[in-house]
Amino acid sequence: MNAGRSLTYKAWVWSAIRIPLLFFARPRILEIDDEHCIVELRLRRRTRNHLGSMYFGALAIGADTAGGIIAFETIRTRKLPVSLIFRDFKAEFLRRAEGDVHFTCRDGRAILNLVDRVVASGERETIPVEVVATVPSISDEPVARFTLGLSLKRDA
Repeated sequence: MNAGRSLTYKAWVWSAIRIPLLFFARPRILEIDDEHCIVELRLRRRTRNHLGSMYFGALAIGADTAGGIIAFETIRTRKLPVSLIFRDFKAEFLRRAEGDVHFTCRDGRAILNLVDRVVASGERETIPVEVVATVPSISDEPVARFTLGLSLKRDA
């Protein structure tokens, strides 16, 4: 899978039409491959809370993007009739995110296996996907951890 500007641009165009709030936050895909992805969400007026750190809703958008982009891009490039949704969302906020946040998901292989299983079986399947948020300009220590229930189903 290609990373960088072209995938970020495609995601922005898609989100402008399908999920305007995602477009509003403007997450950027920094890295993506079969193993992991890294998504960046900049701390700016749109994503900042009244204390100057990233708003927890913006953090949820970053986790959503990182947790779903590998499946989304696999489904899109292989032109698969598969629907993606998150069934649950758990968050642990550890400290204030006072800079641009990087969301890292290292469950790429499990996500690709899920896509293959759903295409073969036709049944809805859900797996937990872990996303860790850091502010690299300040520290490598996590500012938040997320577990998202990534759920896929082959369309009828």
